[in-house]
Amino acid sequence: MPEQTIAFQGAPGAYSDLACRRVFPNMTTLPCAQFEDAFAAAREGRARLAMIPIENSVAGRVADIHHLMPESSLHIIGEHFERVNHHLLALPGASLDKIRTVRSHVHALSQCRNSIRELGFQPVIAADTAGAAAEVAARGDPTVAAIASELAGQIYGLVSLKENIEDAEHNTTRFLIMSREPKRPPRGTPTVTTFLFRVRNVPAALYKALGGFATNGVNMTKLESYMVGGTFSATQFYADVEAHPEDRPLAFALEELAFFSRELKILGVYPRAPAAHRRLR
Repeated sequence: MPEQTIAFQGAPGAYSDLACRRVFPNMTTLPCAQFEDAFAAAREGRARLAMIPIENSVAGRVADIHHLMPESSLHIIGEHFERVNHHLLALPGASLDKIRTVRSHVHALSQCRNSIRELGFQPVIAADTAGAAAEVAARGDPTVAAIASELAGQIYGLVSLKENIEDAEHNTTRFLIMSREPKRPPRGTPTVTTFLFRVRNVPAALYKALGGFATNGVNMTKLESYMVGGTFSATQFYADVEAHPEDRPLAFALEELAFFSRELKILGVYPRAPAAHRRLR
């Protein structure tokens, strides 16, 4: 049933699949080939929600997401921080001394670079982590392993020869939960407001536009820039602030921002994840 379905990008067993199941254990996950497909599934009613990775503490921001979100017609209604635990998955009966090649997504391979080197494996780039696990299961070659989630191993009948092989202990991915309808938390709830804006092409425009956040004591936790329209003179900014738009400080800050901006669009107002979840361990 669509109302009990949440869409994600990737194959079954991907880390996005794992995050969906962690946050919404009673919902059915819907794998989608591309991020655009996951957005479309939620927008067109084939899923009630979509969960999208936006950044990783090791690999940085996820490419294209900030360009796709504004065009998706969806609203951010929540965030989730998923600790990434990479497993070395292989066929039942395989052993570390027999493995020669390891397959995975380029980011997963880079996040396990030291472990791969210590084990003496040849890394091979695959489209994604769960897809690499599926390929290992289908090939039936005991000398080939995959780096993927424990869930992928369960889905494709593989065993974990080594767990937590990522180089950085803080390896964490931040996900955004998207919905067709906005769902703002009540005032007084720890809140994140995410918005896009473009500043006027005049000297010190960004400095002036952001001045209201400082003078009103609004904490900005993210500010990233992106070129738009194929020109070096037009820049779009993506920002997260820890405040609710109905609170006077943020209301005043956004009013000042709008004065110096050509465009301002709020993408979501949603509960801030607990501090323990946001802390990178």
